[in-house]
Amino acid sequence: MGAAGSNWAGNLDYSARMLAAPRSIPELQELIASAEPGSLKALGTRHSFNDVADTDGTAVSTASLQDGPAVAIDADRGVVAVASGVRYGELALELDAAGLALGNLASLPHISVGGAVATGTHGSGERNGSLAAAVAAVEFVDGRGEHVRLARGDAGFDGAVVSLGVLGITTRLELDVEPSFELAQHVYRELPLEALVAHFDEIVGAGYSVSVFSTWQREGVADQVWLKRRVDRDPAAPAELFGARPADAPQHPIPGVSAVHCTPQLGVPGPWFQRLPHFLLEFRPSNGDELQSEYLVPRARALDALAALRRLAPRIAPLLLVNEIREVAADALWLSGSFETDVVAFHFTWQPRQAEVDALLPAIEAELLPLGARPHWGKRFAADASALEGRYSHWRDFAELRAEHDPRGVFANAFTRRVLGG
Repeated sequence: MGAAGSNWAGNLDYSARMLAAPRSIPELQELIASAEPGSLKALGTRHSFNDVADTDGTAVSTASLQDGPAVAIDADRGVVAVASGVRYGELALELDAAGLALGNLASLPHISVGGAVATGTHGSGERNGSLAAAVAAVEFVDGRGEHVRLARGDAGFDGAVVSLGVLGITTRLELDVEPSFELAQHVYRELPLEALVAHFDEIVGAGYSVSVFSTWQREGVADQVWLKRRVDRDPAAPAELFGARPADAPQHPIPGVSAVHCTPQLGVPGPWFQRLPHFLLEFRPSNGDELQSEYLVPRARALDALAALRRLAPRIAPLLLVNEIREVAADALWLSGSFETDVVAFHFTWQPRQAEVDALLPAIEAELLPLGARPHWGKRFAADASALEGRYSHWRDFAELRAEHDPRGVFANAFTRRVLGG
């Protein structure tokens, strides 16, 4: 095992020979200036399921970087400046104490801000953008050793947010904030799939954030719907959701797993940061021993994707723990999965059977890629640069931005060569 250990799921041992933790911007600049091509990569909370953050050189942690306070709230401007290594759950506590909130969170509060943004991670909600869409400014030390700050509206900003770590080491970000709010979380069980097809818009729009979960083991039934309702503006939760009935006890997304690790349910109102994620910060999230893949399909083709997965269900179900379906609003970020289109994300939590999962992914992609699907950059997928280039209209613009900020290829690795080319 390398100096950086393994990733969260345990399916990847990082290859890094060294782990660096610079304490200042000048120290980070010196590290980058003296680095060989392909020898550095930022290391976050290790929640990626592929080698996006791997390197056989030096893994760089920003956890010890002293570049101002870890969290600095500017309520007048409606932003919070945060160190890239801060986890969302930790940031949420400070924001809520100040009466503020982020507009959305991912299902796990354990992930770092920098890593989640760089890979296009998202939450749920037909009007809610990805976590990266909340970025108002990003700071990084690029491959030239220069400390760069790009704010919304600056040239290159839309390419520098979801960057896969190839422009530099992100040090700080500014995120949009809003007044704190409360949510109530309701879980419904056994949604007929025909009802999901017939009433898709109504179901995914039934709350502030909505997730549909299916194991694909029961013909014609989605196991659960998680509806997160803003108590200050959303209507009361329905007594029945198109045939799905309210759960009478807390649920885990994966059937048969204890809900003790999950955020409070049963319609009990609570702070935004204790309801938007599916899992509590103080516990290990989800199943633990798992793999993940995700494909973001343009909203207009979502029902076609659903039909394709129903056809593949006999092959998917034996390897699957649960499939989550949720909507993400469009943004303007060049490598975002929801660039310029609302999308429906089909997220697969797999059993830890990597060879079999990887063998199945091309079959899933053969169905979903022709529909315009884009893979989540931090999950497992099979597509390479030749299959991905046509899905991003600013692909060449990003390549130029990358050449500008990392002309020596300091932050290249096997993953970037495979999925970005070059």
